[in-house]
Formats: sequence, structure tokens, C-alpha cells
Amino acid sequence: MKAKRPGQSPLLLLDVVDVLAREGIDYAVVGALAAAVYGAIRASADADALVSLTVGRLSRLAKLFEKEGFRVELRRGDPEDPIPAMLIIGDKHQNRVDLLCGLRGLDPQTLSRTLEVPFGGATLRFVSREDFIAMKCFAGGPQDLEDARIALKTAEQIDLDLLRKVARRFGRASADALETLLT
Repeated sequence: MKAKRPGQSPLLLLDVVDVLAREGIDYAVVGALAAAVYGAIRASADADALVSLTVGRLSRLAKLFEKEGFRVELRRGDPEDPIPAMLIIGDKHQNRVDLLCGLRGLDPQTLSRTLEVPFGGATLRFVSREDFIAMKCFAGGPQDLEDARIALKTAEQIDLDLLRKVARRFGRASADALETLLT
């Protein structure tokens, strides 16, 4: 395991990504690490990634991570939860990676639009700027909307048609939040 002490969740993410790659599972880094890639630096105790798996496959993946020596907790969302399930992976140093099992309204092409970023001697796949902004509009909290605003402001170029399309998939409130940010 790459993490040697607390506060190294991004290094734990590298271990998690190694397992995902071995299993042929696509992912995209989201959350605070993605926010940093798009210009919004903020502290976070964990690392987040999105995977597109059934809850059953996520359950099997949990068993694999346990065999690898990780601490694992599988949480299932209720019918109203926008995240059907989440696999929380930890190490002995209290580092944590949350694997989000889908997201209600997520564009099926999200994982094919990732941005590859070198990190710690490896390459991580981050959610695209357009998908990141749309997800932040969907989350809708003040910090989320600020992250989206910064990602828009720091963009050298952005596909507004794609951004609007992806935001609409999350619902009217997300699309409206995006339009507010764009004006």
C-alpha cells in the first residue's frame, strides 16, 4: 500500500485504481481532487471516484478489496438517494476512498470523457470539466456551486452544448443552476 500515514487518501486512491484496472473497471475521479484539477483548491479527508457498476458487482468488488487487506464498508442508498450505493475503502491510517456506484441522471458517456492527469507516478482519470460542472450543479450546495463557478471561470475552452445537455440530464434544478452560473 502506498499510503504510509494519515492524510494520504490520494495515495490510497492509487491503490484502489490499481485494483479497478486489474478488474477492468472504468472510473472517474470526482469530488475535491477533481475540484483541484479544475482550479478550486479545498481540503478533504477522502478521495472520491465514480464507477458505473451494479450494486451486485460492487458487492463482489468489496469482497475483493477485503481480500487485498483494505477496510471496506458497502452502503446502499434508499430509493430517494441519487447515489444507489457507495463502497468506502479505508486503510490502517484512516485514509479513505469513496467509490460512488453511479449517480441518478448521470450521462452514460461520462466515463468515456475523462481527463488523464499524472499523479504520484501513475495516471488518474478525472471526470471531464463539463461533467464536473454539471455534477456540482446537481449537488447544488453553496460550496458545490462555487466549485462549478471556479471551474467555469478557469476554463480555457468549454463545450457549452455538452455542458447544458449533461446538466439537463440531472433535472431542471441542475439546468437552472447552470444557467445562473453562466449569466
